[in-house]
Amino acid sequence: MLINTDFSHIEQANPYVAMKRSYLAEHLAMLQRQCMHLNIPALIIVEGWESSGKGYVINELARELDTRAFSVHVFERDGEEEEKRSFSWRFWTRIPAKGDFAIFDRSSYYDMMNDLSLSKSDIKKNIRRIRDAEKMLYDDGTVILKFFLNITQKTQKTRISELTGDDNRKFLITKNDTDQNKHYKKYQKHFSDILNQSGFAFAPWHLVSAEDRKAASKYILGTSIRLLQEGVDRHLSKQKTAKTFIREYQRETTYLQDLKTNLVLGEEAYTKKSKALQQEAQELAYALYTNKVPTILVFEGMDAAGKGGAIKRLTKSMDPRGYTVNPTSAPSDAAKDHHYLWRFYNNFPKQGVMSVFDRSWYGRVLVERVEGFADPAEWERAYGEITAMEQELADFGALILKFFIYIDKDEQYKRFLARQEDKPYKLTDEDWRNRDKWDAYIEAGNEMIDRTSTATAPWILVEGNNKPYARVKVLAEFNQRARAKLQELQKKIDGQALAQIKTVLPHPTGIARRQDLP
Repeated sequence: MLINTDFSHIEQANPYVAMKRSYLAEHLAMLQRQCMHLNIPALIIVEGWESSGKGYVINELARELDTRAFSVHVFERDGEEEEKRSFSWRFWTRIPAKGDFAIFDRSSYYDMMNDLSLSKSDIKKNIRRIRDAEKMLYDDGTVILKFFLNITQKTQKTRISELTGDDNRKFLITKNDTDQNKHYKKYQKHFSDILNQSGFAFAPWHLVSAEDRKAASKYILGTSIRLLQEGVDRHLSKQKTAKTFIREYQRETTYLQDLKTNLVLGEEAYTKKSKALQQEAQELAYALYTNKVPTILVFEGMDAAGKGGAIKRLTKSMDPRGYTVNPTSAPSDAAKDHHYLWRFYNNFPKQGVMSVFDRSWYGRVLVERVEGFADPAEWERAYGEITAMEQELADFGALILKFFIYIDKDEQYKRFLARQEDKPYKLTDEDWRNRDKWDAYIEAGNEMIDRTSTATAPWILVEGNNKPYARVKVLAEFNQRARAKLQELQKKIDGQALAQIKTVLPHPTGIARRQDLP
């Protein structure tokens, strides 16, 4: 892409070169106001060679924008916090809200572009993750603009020299600048390969000659205006020509109805088993922490199925400093202003930490589907978006377990009446309304299980009519799968690391001795 492009006379092909930057900046600000009114988010990514003038063009982009509705985020090498998070975490936590502009100085591409040692498979994997994220935002209405600033080796060397000689700006020069200039041809090929693979139809790269920074800023301002106007037109056209969405999914499944709801565990057996399982869960949680395994536990189920009780018994003996329970209620105003996955990325755990979700992102294909809060096209594409997100978390090393606790309709009615009598604060009019849509929720739940249960993020169906049975099953499943995860790690580490991990794995009896833990 870079290698085969002639930038020497690009200014002559620049339709904005004769325009004043002030005029272009004011026009961009006008479009920003229109995007604010229509709730259209915009993401502007500025990548390029070091010393190519990214800061200069970003300043020109922002000069007339409403400061209340735009933000600039600088992406540099992953720091200590980023290294403990999944690949897309930093990107997702900085996406723009509806009606806002976000300008990324560099982006998720940064580490990849500055690492010549990356294998082709690693580059392909990272680009797939970026594509998934950008496509999700595009489908949600975000206008995505990506610019790459190109300069010659000679120009880069001159600018490095100028900045090095300026006492007030020499801090801007890093090892990346000098490495790129020294190995210019290698980086040029590396950049070209990445740009070729990541120039998606819905989010293409726009190559910009930055030999003349003023001309480059005019080109970026003008192109941003054109692309944002296209984004506005796409938004308005979608509103006007909205058609009935036709779904292709036809399969009828009965995962939930087929569960045996008559399974019972007596009180004495429950007390004995739960105590042993809770002790084992405690030791496994320490082992997951010691081995830096991020753990994500999802609890979904019918209203009054006992999700809270199951979570309480699962975490009862665990160190509360090592886990967080995230109750997922109706989205806040801030959450509504972002892509529906944004609020969950903000609560995903870093290495060694456990995050428990009492309801989750699956609300998109459950309550939002049934209640009509999301249109069919939105919740239909969510199945693919969710599985892509969970696969990335699994690739990061996360243990992902998803529990669906099922109770039948008669049992739910009994629990509603009991709540009405003993805990009226836990029963709302909405619970009764949801019960009236029982069949729709069952249908949605079955499809969700069918389309999102994967080897790396399986659904575990829990028969919930008998609370002791359900709680023991959740504990036993967690323990079994946590042990399997730790044993999987054993196979990947060398002999020295293996000797260190053996002391934190459960003993064959299933219960680890506390003194064996660090």
